[in-house]
Amino acid sequence: MAPEPVEPSYTDQGFSSYAWVARPEPCVLELVSKLAREPWTDRPTCVHPVLGSIARAVHDHSSTAGRRELLPMAPAFLDTARTGFELSARLVALCGSTALSGTADLTKDERGRLTRGYQTALYLLAERPDQRAGGVARWWLPVLGRVRLGESFYRTFVATEHAAEAVAVAARTTDDDRDVRLRRLLKQCLALA
Repeated sequence: MAPEPVEPSYTDQGFSSYAWVARPEPCVLELVSKLAREPWTDRPTCVHPVLGSIARAVHDHSSTAGRRELLPMAPAFLDTARTGFELSARLVALCGSTALSGTADLTKDERGRLTRGYQTALYLLAERPDQRAGGVARWWLPVLGRVRLGESFYRTFVATEHAAEAVAVAARTTDDDRDVRLRRLLKQCLALA
């Protein structure tokens, strides 16, 4: 017999339970899924995929206390899902520039991937029309664009990976106030949505 659904309750320790899942520290996106009346998931359909990828990466690189501080942001994620290159590219550009301007030592591969992702985002935003897309994007963008799949491929797969890696690098480049810096980055991303 399945347990009775439990309404979310907030305690001094954090959210105590949702639906049939009881644990002390839910992900902010799991809370969003409940607010949106969607099935329990950390990938609610009402959240832009790139923004969701950033939130999951921030959650993964935050301390327990830092994760708890993300929960009040949940309502800001509602209804951010939309199509088009602009939001995806802006989010990648913001996260990429944050990671590239950090203080950590980047490997040659990391610097190359972050730079190519950043260049592609600027190209898609037409902020650097004289430049072409970075890396292999200069090949797949025109091909998939002809069959009208370029934007969805970028939004769903490419941009989510670029943004998540940039957050992981940004988390590594910070010092004792990592939670504060990651939360600030997430707030900046939410402001773009």
